[in-house]
Formats: sequence, structure tokens, C-alpha cells
Amino acid sequence: MKTLISGGTVVNATGRAPADVLVDGETVAAVLAPGSTALGVDLAAHVDQVIDATGKYVVPGGVDAHTHMEMPFGGTSASDTFATGTTAAAWGGTTTIVDFVVQYPEQNVLDQYAAWHEKAAGSCAVDYGFHQILSDVQDSSLHAMDELIAEGVTSFKLFMAYKGVFLSDDGQILRAMQKAADNGALMMMHAENGAVIDVLVQQALAAGNTAPVFHGLTRPWQAEAEATSRAIMLADLTGAPLYVVHVSAKQAVEQIALARDRGQNVFGETCPQYLYLSLEEQLGAPGFEGAKWVCSTPLRSRAEGHQDHMWQALRTNDLQLVSTDHCPFCMKDQKEMGVGDFSKIPNGIGSVEHRMDLMYQGVVSGRISLERWVEICSVTPARMFGMYGRKGVVAPGADADIVIYDPAGHTSIGLGKTHHMNMDYSAWEGFEIDGHVDTVLSRGTVLVTGGEFVGRVGHGRYVKRDLTQYLV
Repeated sequence: MKTLISGGTVVNATGRAPADVLVDGETVAAVLAPGSTALGVDLAAHVDQVIDATGKYVVPGGVDAHTHMEMPFGGTSASDTFATGTTAAAWGGTTTIVDFVVQYPEQNVLDQYAAWHEKAAGSCAVDYGFHQILSDVQDSSLHAMDELIAEGVTSFKLFMAYKGVFLSDDGQILRAMQKAADNGALMMMHAENGAVIDVLVQQALAAGNTAPVFHGLTRPWQAEAEATSRAIMLADLTGAPLYVVHVSAKQAVEQIALARDRGQNVFGETCPQYLYLSLEEQLGAPGFEGAKWVCSTPLRSRAEGHQDHMWQALRTNDLQLVSTDHCPFCMKDQKEMGVGDFSKIPNGIGSVEHRMDLMYQGVVSGRISLERWVEICSVTPARMFGMYGRKGVVAPGADADIVIYDPAGHTSIGLGKTHHMNMDYSAWEGFEIDGHVDTVLSRGTVLVTGGEFVGRVGHGRYVKRDLTQYLV
């Protein structure tokens, strides 16, 4: 199948230009001057299909580097399967996800990796890769890191919170980082001081403070900033590159910025919820309504300026990219497990379908440039996690993962509108976006067009990733 995308403006991180894109099979064959000719030949007459992108942007497919499909958590599991979650991703212009293989204490790391392959294989509508969670770092875990790198799993996530579930102590973190410094792996960190949070949670419940807002109040910014600083110091000691996930507090950003100014390989992501939502407006909603927005790290106070600081950090590259931490749960039978005890509310928000749109609204509002939108949603995730060249760029030889985005379109988010995730509510209900995903291609195959999903579950392939391409 040969496809010509004509009349559009191709946008990469390095700039934008009117251009036509020729797709041959699964890859981009050429990016050409407008007019669809090559060596005097009218290309439109020699392809199988022509997609008119006049007045629209032609951008690399989104790469969401932080998702949790079917993740077991707190006695339940994330409500999106790999099938439903990746289909929703396609609707929103995301053509590659990197999901987390979960390993709880006493589970074998390699067995869990195999189990996640069984879940995802034949079930994904878009391409997918894996990170590996390490919950208790033992000798076997360190050996598994080497074996997994050979399998294309080149990033490993540790937790400084969730005692008895995921938490690693500083000694375990040190050992894993020493291994990463040796084999080139990128260490990912959930940076919150779990011991402090556990005490604050116990105190809040003992005082009868059980509403969802106390999820945020018992996970204060100090716990995030302290853990971020500690992780940075351990990375500095070992020489390992560090990637801090779901940064929500401006003080944590400041720790990352200081480390980067010293020349350390420290990186950070934030998520749409930390750019738009707040403790006061969403988490503090009346009754149990705030449970819809319980996630960790938590939503922060707008009065303290965290949201504006996240946008600023994206402009200055103190934060390098935006992922979703997509971990959806329904209100009924899942979030409601925490009625009367906020600590039992499953942690997670569903956003994989809306990231590209929500970040484009930042272009409309003047917070980021068009090129920066592409950079933080596609280019940098691909570079950070060893996929750039295949993913994250519209250029000859790259996978033809392409989104045609209509800046004159409009997207209304909410149940019954734009919402294809397997959830009974939308965390983004009522959001209006000045832009619209028009057409989505994955490896040359059209997945979404004309307001319809025309792809198929099983189209997605496993992406064997290289080592990070973002180190200095």
C-alpha cells in the first residue's frame, strides 16, 4: 500500500514546513516539496490512496511513555485492557505506548515480563513497549536487568513509597542504580517519601478525616521534593541516569533543574492532570466526587502555583516530556472501595485518549510552541526511551506513525463525546479543545478517519527498544 499525504504542514521538533509525505508500506518513503511530484512524475496518480491534509498539521504519532493497562492495584485492576486502552490511544493520536510490567515482592521479574507479553500480544491496536517495575531489588533482579535489556526493556522503575507493595529502600535503590550505571539502563523513580506519607495517612484517618481531598493533603509537596532530591543524590553517587515520573510539585522541579544545571543526567516528566487540575477544584469536590481525581503523586494546590510552574518547566526544558500515567478505574465498584477511607481509593486517572489534544490547547493558549508540542508528546519520549528514528519523527525511513491534526477543528471531551476508554466517568468532563485529531496512521495503516475507528485490535506490535538516546 502506498499513501500520499498532500497539502499539509509537516511539523517536527526542529520546525515546520509545507510538505507532502509519501508512505510506502509501513514506513515514510519521502517528505517532498508541495505538489506531489518527484522526477517529473505526478505521485498522486501512482499511489493507492491520497489523504488531503490541506490546512492541517502532519505530525509524528504520539508516544505515551507511561501507561498502566490491566494493572493490578489495591485489590482491583485498571479498567482498561490492552485492547480498550490502545484503541482509545489511537482515537487520541497516540500510536505508541510504553507500559509497565508489574513485579510485586517474591514474584520473579522475568516471569512477570513474560506474563505481560501474554497480556499484550495480539491485543493492542497500536505499537507497545515495556518498562520493568522492580519492587524488591535482589541479586536475581540485577541479573534480570541485563537479560531484559537484551529483550528491549531498557528502563526500570523503582518506588520510594508503598511499603510492602513496591517500596525499595535506599540500599536497594543504590544497588539497582549501580547496575544501571554499568549496563546503560535508565532508572525511573516514583519519588515520594513513603514513610512520611504513611504516618500522615494514619493520623488523618485517626482524626476522622476520610474524604478524598485528604489523599492530597497527606502526600504534601515536601514528601515529593525530599524524595526527588534523595533520588538525585543516589543517582549522582552511582553515575546512573535518572528519570523522575509524574512530577507534580514545583519544588520537585526545582531539584531536577538544579541537578541538570550541574550537568547530571536527570530528567522529568509531568502529566496533563498536573497542568490543568487542582487539589481545590477537583480533589476537593463535595462528597466523594473527588475520588475521580485521586492519583499519585496527587493534584496540587492552584493557589501555590504548581500548575503554572509545570508549564514553565516544559518551556524551559526543566521537564522534558508529558506522559499520562494512564491508570483508569471506574467509580462504581472501584473508586467506591474508598468510601469512608480515602487510603483505599485506587490511585489513577484515565487520560491516554486526551493527551495530544490537552497539550495542543497549550499551543492555542501560547504556553508552548507548535514544535514544542510535537517535541514533548512524540519526539522526546521516543528519544528518552530508545525508539527515535523509528518513532517520534516524520522523516524517510521512520515508521509511518502519523497524525493529521486539524487546528480549525474542535474537540469536546466527556462521556458521550470524545471518550473511548473503559471507564464510567471522564476525569476531563467538559473540557473543550480548539483542535481535533483528524486522521491517524500507524505504520502506514489508517486507524482513525472520518470520526471512525477503522483499525483493529492486534495491529500493534512489540517495540524492542534501544538504550536511551537522551544522555549528554
